[in-house]
Amino acid sequence: MNNNKEELEDNKTVEENTVEETIQDNTQEVDPTSEELLAQEKDKFLRLFAEFENYKRRTSKERIELFKTASQDLMTAILPILDDLDRGIIEVKKVKEKDVLKGMELISSKLMNILNQKGLEKIKVKSGETFDAEIHEAITQIPAPSKKMVGKIIDIVEVGYKLGDKIIRYPKVVVGN
Repeated sequence: MNNNKEELEDNKTVEENTVEETIQDNTQEVDPTSEELLAQEKDKFLRLFAEFENYKRRTSKERIELFKTASQDLMTAILPILDDLDRGIIEVKKVKEKDVLKGMELISSKLMNILNQKGLEKIKVKSGETFDAEIHEAITQIPAPSKKMVGKIIDIVEVGYKLGDKIIRYPKVVVGN
């Protein structure tokens, strides 16, 4: 009976060892794949997170840009009216009607103040400045009155405007050659 007991215990020990070895073998086999799966999932997560961060940054930038230029269509439509108002003021100055001139200048300044508050600015251009194709639009070239005026702005035909940092209408200028 002792022999039987010992055999049973030996068999039990052998079975336990076999089970433990099998578990260890399976664990060793599962570990690399589970580690690989875990690494793949981490990689997917990191890529997805980075993609989402880029999306947030891009949409935020687009939203800010949209707010800056949301009124661009309206501003572009108003520009010819501003030009006509400026021409009207020049003509009233010729007639020397002080009251009418004062009223038109008041209307013009109020309108420009409102548009300036909304981000519209005139692009300041002076005769004698060097022509820059990035900022100016040359509509014609004429012979320069002097050698100093070659490549310089001779006359400003139409005023340019910026909305924020974006030029919505380039100043049209005459350049000396």
